[in-house]
Amino acid sequence: MKLEYKLKMTDFSSKARLGEISFNGQTYETPMFMPVGTNATVKTLAPEELKEVGSGIILANTYHLWLRPGEDVIKRAGGLHKFMNYDGPILTDSGGFQVFSLAKPKDILAEGVKFKSHLNGDSLLLTPEKSIQIQETLGSDIMMSFDECVKWPSTKEYMEKSVERTLNWAKRGKAIKKDNDQLLFGIVQGGEYPDLRKHCAEELVKMNFDGYAIGGTSVGETKELMYKMVEYSTSYLPEDKLRYLMGVGDPIDLIENVLRGVDIFDCVSPTRLARHGHAYTWHGKINLKNHQYKEDFTPIEDCSCYTCKNYTKAYLRHLIVAEETFGSRLISIHNIYFLHTLMAKIRANIKTHTLEEFKQEFIKNYYGGNHE
Repeated sequence: MKLEYKLKMTDFSSKARLGEISFNGQTYETPMFMPVGTNATVKTLAPEELKEVGSGIILANTYHLWLRPGEDVIKRAGGLHKFMNYDGPILTDSGGFQVFSLAKPKDILAEGVKFKSHLNGDSLLLTPEKSIQIQETLGSDIMMSFDECVKWPSTKEYMEKSVERTLNWAKRGKAIKKDNDQLLFGIVQGGEYPDLRKHCAEELVKMNFDGYAIGGTSVGETKELMYKMVEYSTSYLPEDKLRYLMGVGDPIDLIENVLRGVDIFDCVSPTRLARHGHAYTWHGKINLKNHQYKEDFTPIEDCSCYTCKNYTKAYLRHLIVAEETFGSRLISIHNIYFLHTLMAKIRANIKTHTLEEFKQEFIKNYYGGNHE
């Protein structure tokens, strides 16, 4: 049951691509947004609801599942798909992003990374080999190489060493990967430096990974710089393999980076925003905690999601203000539906070579004509 990707077309006026993922008898179109299920669950949503709103690939977090409940528990349950009752494709990250937020610089070694568990303070060591072994035990469909996620800004001197470490770890992880149906992606790092992005991408391509991710963006830099970093990376990646931009989910960023050749995206933003009462609309984000919605008996907007067909802004505001989890659940359904609908519109405009025009119209409506 191996996930397969096929490139269908590339827009003649941009780098935007239209593709198709086949898995378990199902077909999913790209570009695609992937909801994040850190602890083997997309917060507050059931698998059936994820499918209903249009989800394909979803994410789970290697670091968190390694610590709790443990990869061996999940293996005994029959693997991640059975454990969380999701029969669609699952991608697991390498654990690197979480580890580097917990580690001190002196603990980043050639062997791997030493750090303390955020749960109980235990001293731990995560290596590229260990990351792959955990992901193989979990049984995800797409695994990520262990890489160093560097804070921005970083000096070029440090970034040069970091890129070599990431390349070495990618090679080591790939060397121990079993011959199974799981795909393994390499991760392009290099910060804001074009030559380092080029070097990292070209060396990873020589290793012949199943797909490629772009890491180290959306870590504090401006949007303009993020887009350049993505361009520096996609320019050197093969046409026939999936390209994944990690941790990016702001609506305009999805459009801008599809134009730069990205196929799949993930971000915690739709559910995180929902927990704070924020909902996406085609005319910008709204904060449902605001007093103006107290007696607004209309839906978030005129859309076909379960939330908008059944509930009003006044009710959602009441739930959020009263700290009822049903409120964040309903807004999460809407927010994920919104991003999947946005991706469907993006795909439709790639087919008609009108994505740039769609972007301008989106900016006009969502940001009032401006965005940073």
